[in-house]
Amino acid sequence: MHRTPWPRLRGPAAALAAVALLGGLLTTGATAQAAPRAEEQLTDLVNPFIGTRNEGNTYPGASVPFGMVQFSPDTGHNTGYDYGENHIRGFSTVHLSGVGCGLGGDLPVLPTTGDVTETDYARYAAEFGHDDERATPGYYRVGLKTGIGAELTASSRTGVQRYTFPATDKANVLLNAGQSLHRTLSSEVEILDHRTVRTAITGSGFCQDTKPYTLYTVTRFDRPFTTSGTWNGGTVTEGSTKSSAAGDRNGAWLRFDTTKDRTVEATTALSYVDAEGAARNLRAEGGRGFDRVRHAARQAWEQRLEGVRARGGSDQLRRTFYSSLYRSFLAPNIGSDVDGRYTGWDQRIHRAAGTDGAFTYYQNWSLWDTYRTQAQLLSLLAPRESRDMALSVLRIDAESGWLPKWGYGTVETNIMTGDPVTPFLTNAYQQGLLNGHEEEAYRALRKNADGVPPADSAPVGREANVQYLKDGFAPYIKDRQHTKPGDSDYDHGASATLEYALSDAMLGEMARDLGHAADAERYAERSRNYRKIFDPSTGFFRARDTAGAFTGPADPAESEGFHEGKSWQYQWLVPQDLPGMVALIGGKAAANQRLDSFFAYDELLADPAKTAREVWVNGPYAYYNADKYNPQNEPDLIAPYTYLSTGRPWQTTDVVHAALTLFTDTPTGMTGNDDLGTMSAWMVLSAIGVFPVQPGTDTWGLSTPAFERVDIRLDRRYYPRGSFTVSAPGTSATDRYIQSARLDGTARSRTYLTTDDIRSARSLSFTVGSRPSDWGTSAADAPPALG
Repeated sequence: MHRTPWPRLRGPAAALAAVALLGGLLTTGATAQAAPRAEEQLTDLVNPFIGTRNEGNTYPGASVPFGMVQFSPDTGHNTGYDYGENHIRGFSTVHLSGVGCGLGGDLPVLPTTGDVTETDYARYAAEFGHDDERATPGYYRVGLKTGIGAELTASSRTGVQRYTFPATDKANVLLNAGQSLHRTLSSEVEILDHRTVRTAITGSGFCQDTKPYTLYTVTRFDRPFTTSGTWNGGTVTEGSTKSSAAGDRNGAWLRFDTTKDRTVEATTALSYVDAEGAARNLRAEGGRGFDRVRHAARQAWEQRLEGVRARGGSDQLRRTFYSSLYRSFLAPNIGSDVDGRYTGWDQRIHRAAGTDGAFTYYQNWSLWDTYRTQAQLLSLLAPRESRDMALSVLRIDAESGWLPKWGYGTVETNIMTGDPVTPFLTNAYQQGLLNGHEEEAYRALRKNADGVPPADSAPVGREANVQYLKDGFAPYIKDRQHTKPGDSDYDHGASATLEYALSDAMLGEMARDLGHAADAERYAERSRNYRKIFDPSTGFFRARDTAGAFTGPADPAESEGFHEGKSWQYQWLVPQDLPGMVALIGGKAAANQRLDSFFAYDELLADPAKTAREVWVNGPYAYYNADKYNPQNEPDLIAPYTYLSTGRPWQTTDVVHAALTLFTDTPTGMTGNDDLGTMSAWMVLSAIGVFPVQPGTDTWGLSTPAFERVDIRLDRRYYPRGSFTVSAPGTSATDRYIQSARLDGTARSRTYLTTDDIRSARSLSFTVGSRPSDWGTSAADAPPALG
């Protein structure tokens, strides 16, 4: 049984006896002051290898912010690269940061020497070592044990490669169209001339089979090959210029004479539209040479990272922070060609233009993850791109009939559950990114929230909506046969109910703002449906079956019907009405006692880093077997900020700073899957001290920053002041508790800001000390309930 000393005492003064225990806390505070130098390159602080081990599933290769191309090595791990492996099968053009299933890896390319005899990339893979490997934003290089050096860089729609061969007349480049990280259904390769190869690759899958998509590529070399050929299955044919295959090995090989000129460069352009689109992208972005592209990529990343200037903190913290900021800009990805064309979810070609002008169309939507952190971070740091991302999601509805859940490329995967698109779009609305499109967005969201996609359509949407609207909960139906590929809300009825209710709350706020009063009241009422699955006999949420009976084990650590978690992990996923949730479990004292048990708070005070690693974390995919906080998965991302609503904001800081110790600057320095920047964005926002505690609204909860000062550059089109500074002079392992806060010099006791506060003010400053204070402890200081 956990002993929880603080709840027995009254007020923050009671914590003084425990403060001494915090001295050992590995905080991310200003233990080694490091103000940025004028000549400092922030890209030098980024380590792309973070998260490449222990199932972080990141990739170390080259890309630009939100680029269509992610040119990176694949080692045999199902999601691409694993730091523990020592053979590279190829450098492929498409990757997603931190996904949990095989996805992408299209067109792996590998340089070889000698005769081409093997056609399976698992057999011709080249050995390498980390002592001859390097990665920085926009650039990757490795020395292969075959004696070949490989370098990669990228522009928005092209990947550029440079190979340095030994002196030989049999230097080869293999373009493998038939193997990838997912299921390749069919592929075509064609050698167009003595420098150019074209491919079309049709693939499917992400955790489960999906509708197919097609990727088109054109690769142009900087000099002619001496000979070439193709392979099909296990047969290699010199002189062949075309090959096609259905689900089998298929590719082209090009040979060069490097006895005098040892380097070979090539540019590969992508398109999700057609071959001509790839050719246009190549003409627009190709032909600049490797070093020029590499320089441009580095400058693009430098400009992005310069939007946040962190001062103070240890060198390790700054490397970890900027690496997380880097990963936050990797997705979503450009989906439209340079001429604005893109393939919509109706599988037809469209052009990215509207009544308010052209825009960039984006794709790859891990919404169950990103709606909680990354969408909000991008709304601050990249609002123009965020607007286009929101417009792209609305295009999906207009062209396919329904909003997405988890979209990859041009198709819906239906991975994950609930209704994540609603808080994603209501966040865009609340941040002012949907000006001129408010009613269009509202109509799409209303249809999504009140209906279910037809059986003959790909999306599942709110799959359990019929019974949810009738009875107030999504039923849990164990072992139900899926009617569509992907996940099913019926498999996770309890968590789906919580996610639906959260989304209803956010949509109700939008409805009220737009003057749809009746809808606002209806959605506000539905936002309280979390109460329908609360079991008073256990004091926790429980799944209900179709008849309404509670089902599954009563022990909340063994409960069923929750997606990637148990009732313990989901108990705080009621950001729309934490006061109501706290009342359900007996009030603030009871809630604080349960929170302290959940976070193993007494152990945390004694050794926060050990608690984070040995009590909270039980393995990358250990979602279902614990009664403790899981900081490496999405359901618990907001949980540390619950203390803001129970009158103990200092404990939010304690938990957040302990969780920050899980992020380091090593290959194992990612906690859980990155999920297209979700975990990275959590780290960035929590280190700054401003976190979206009600995803889908404009509410930002506060905790002690990890840095003494963070200057954020803002786009004046959306934030007229143009900048916002968060400061906490002297923050450290011992001086970590907020004593007072000021917004532009005016005292502020609230534990949250709104986006309007950020727009109208220039600075938020904290005074910190070694003891918890009364700051933010009154009920009026907590983030307000919605509805």
